[in-house]
Amino acid sequence: MSRVIAFIGLGHMGGPMAANLVKAGHRVLGYDLAAESLAGATVAGIEAAGSAAAAASGADVVITMLPAGRHVLALYRDEGLLAAARPGTLFIDCSTIDVADARIAHEAAIAAGHRALDAPVSGGVVGAEAATLTFMTGGGAAEFAEAEPLLSAMGRKAVHCGAAGAGQAAKICNNMILGISMIAVSEAFVLGESLGLSHQALFDVASTASGQCWALTVNCPVPGPVPGSPANRGYLPGFAAPLMAKDLGLAANAVRTGGVRAELGLKASELYAAYAAGAGADEDFSGILRALRDGVVAEPGVESGAEPGAEPRSDTKGDTKGGTLA
Repeated sequence: MSRVIAFIGLGHMGGPMAANLVKAGHRVLGYDLAAESLAGATVAGIEAAGSAAAAASGADVVITMLPAGRHVLALYRDEGLLAAARPGTLFIDCSTIDVADARIAHEAAIAAGHRALDAPVSGGVVGAEAATLTFMTGGGAAEFAEAEPLLSAMGRKAVHCGAAGAGQAAKICNNMILGISMIAVSEAFVLGESLGLSHQALFDVASTASGQCWALTVNCPVPGPVPGSPANRGYLPGFAAPLMAKDLGLAANAVRTGGVRAELGLKASELYAAYAAGAGADEDFSGILRALRDGVVAEPGVESGAEPGAEPRSDTKGDTKGGTLA
């Protein structure tokens, strides 16, 4: 069934996601603060709206992809997105934000007479372009069932993780695993180098043994063993280090708030915060290998999770997965 969808945030992630909805036969009304992003989206068949509220006023479903919780909450409440939508509109927030902010956004949508899901994604820009994203969703079962055909048009898998905020919880837990594992894989390659072991030899062993993981076999942090990994193109992202630092900061905030013992998660957040603030500002998160090798990753004064949900370096409303304006 064709739907009318408002899509707010048309950066590196949001633009391709909205374009895939058009390809699936839906009418998409798009808005972005950046004129360049909005113009690019129209080439893919997205209809440019004059404002976020204007897009929402004519839509059955409103999808947002923004950098941080404060942007989502400001758009929902202060900038009139909820007020502009017709009663009963389904709001799907695909941003990666703090769990508490996701729950506040959900409650605000319900209070305004709407329905809501949090649905952060995994898969990066490549997944957004190829419609192979994984969606982690939180909210009601009925809302998930309604959203699933739309999520399927933009991704390969959608998982209903539980009530409001559960999608964000799953996302930060998953990326805590990823950040820790990338550091472990990187340290293993650096150790192997010191012991005279070639990158290929270590890869051939670990990729078929108990050390196998996505950070090794798909996003390998050294050039050579996996030709498609960012290490073979000068660590151009991929999944940018500042985005990993953001997600680990959200995880660190949740760890501290919940009183959970997660020493490796906190250390990974600290390391990525330092890396993203320095040499990794424009690199793929796998480039942390070079910082670990050179011993420059732990810069004094960089604290992990200091600002919950702090977005990567960009202007005020950037797409959460790309570095261009949403």
